[in-house]
Amino acid sequence: MTRTGGRVTAASATTLLLLCVLVGLGGPAHAAAYRYWSFWDRGADGSGWVYATQGPSTARPSDGDVQGFRFAVSQDSDDAAEPRGAARFDAVCSGTAARDGQKRIALVLDFGTAADAPTGETPPPARTACARVPSDATTADALAAVAKPLRYDTNALLCSIAGYPRKGCGEAITDDGPDATGTPDASGTSGASDDSAASDNARTSDEKGPSVGLFVGVGAVAVLGAAAVWQARRRRRG
Repeated sequence: MTRTGGRVTAASATTLLLLCVLVGLGGPAHAAAYRYWSFWDRGADGSGWVYATQGPSTARPSDGDVQGFRFAVSQDSDDAAEPRGAARFDAVCSGTAARDGQKRIALVLDFGTAADAPTGETPPPARTACARVPSDATTADALAAVAKPLRYDTNALLCSIAGYPRKGCGEAITDDGPDATGTPDASGTSGASDDSAASDNARTSDEKGPSVGLFVGVGAVAVLGAAAVWQARRRRRG
């Protein structure tokens, strides 16, 4: 470190302070996670689950389709947990006969794990159901036919299936527990909304750029740096 007359120069002090601020405030922000029901389609060839591209209130499956719901904590569709099990239509709907003007939808309901459950609640065992509904019915109609009671919030977001969970609806999860003020973007949940695409919008604004604290810290360094230069000039004149 450069010294002038036994004193650390103003430039060196400013540089050191800037580094401290950048290290303390410039760390990566963490994405928010949410506890919610995600909505899935089973591949036509039974090869695997695919995150649904629309919500259950607008999706109109065909006779023979397999769809699933999974309750879990996740940030978005990229890390969302799939329904467990290799469900096949023939196995789920083997005892449900076809009828004219109706269709059969195989539904997989995975209530998740104890780790993802809200405080004080225990997830029921995963199960399957065959919904026989009118030919123009949506997935939401099929779900209502076999998994009541359902609970929705005021924005038509699906909060619970078969009464699970008893309370809460897409709350944000932090290191200290759920944040009741946070809800996921409708596109990232299984809610009966018009859009159930990937929930990248559920990420916090801090992920998309430098934090506000970083800009405040840099501003403080600029002020302190100017003061240090002024003080050094004053000492030289003295």
